[in-house]
Amino acid sequence: MKKIILIVSLILFSQNQAKTIRDSAYSAPNTFSRFDFDDDCDACGCAAGNGSSGFESLLNPQFIGIKYFAQHYKAKENLFVKDLTQDQYFNTLQLWGKIPLTKKLSVYASLPFHFHEKKTLQGDIKINGIGDLNLMGIYQLMSSKDNFHHLSGGLGVKIPLGKFDEKGVSGVNPSFQLGTGSWDYQAALNYKFQKNKVAVMVNTDYTIKTENKKNYRFGNQWNYAATGFYQVAGYEKSIFSVKTGVQGEVYAQNKQFDEALPNTAGSALYGKLGFEASYKKLSLGSEIMLPMYTHLAGGDIEAKSRFSIFLNIGI
Repeated sequence: MKKIILIVSLILFSQNQAKTIRDSAYSAPNTFSRFDFDDDCDACGCAAGNGSSGFESLLNPQFIGIKYFAQHYKAKENLFVKDLTQDQYFNTLQLWGKIPLTKKLSVYASLPFHFHEKKTLQGDIKINGIGDLNLMGIYQLMSSKDNFHHLSGGLGVKIPLGKFDEKGVSGVNPSFQLGTGSWDYQAALNYKFQKNKVAVMVNTDYTIKTENKKNYRFGNQWNYAATGFYQVAGYEKSIFSVKTGVQGEVYAQNKQFDEALPNTAGSALYGKLGFEASYKKLSLGSEIMLPMYTHLAGGDIEAKSRFSIFLNIGI
């Protein structure tokens, strides 16, 4: 009940603040006017992490929206075989929003719903349900006089609303979960260079994960990304841009009863290609990611592909 009250209070507070800001300096966003984090994982829902806890490139300075994020992995059927024969699919549908409180300070929130599946020799195993709530405060640290350079930082928390199943950590992929069961904390940094129709984003964030009530702790996580944007077309009420770049993820070992667990650390590097479009208050974006390098869970899991699409409405 306390968690529900907290969520409702935050939503009502954000909506009240949005009404105040709407008539201020946020009336006319430019082509790349947003704080940008790429899709990243946070230790539930993929080989070492979950669907999407970070930011997309946001064309609206304040918005509510919905996003779908899909991942495909190959894993060992069990710990006693060598071949990666098991397909694992992680799907996330999330509500999210970004509300500016002042000219430099914004609040971001996302609430995911997961529906995951792995195909085993004994039959398909499926789990679905609400995931962990993510909240982050974003502050503009620097903006150059010529408006070419922007630096923003963020501090966030993940509230454990998703179910953590202790039995699920005994398999090849302990991250086949709806939630971590723990309160986790994130620090993030975003740099943007923009000139005319070109923009470059460089992002990094680090997540500290704590031990849950079942004495299990997912490994801390470092994400980094570099993305280039080019505005292909732009009119009075619409914009269309393409983007390409790379994204990397590094995971530390999981722990149980403060003992490090083997074959739980790993890293992956992805190449990505996508687009973003906006018309009036609507913005649409999509992205596909393919692995350039993958070594997850000590080689027991291999990343295959990721896909995301979102639709936002400016408020």
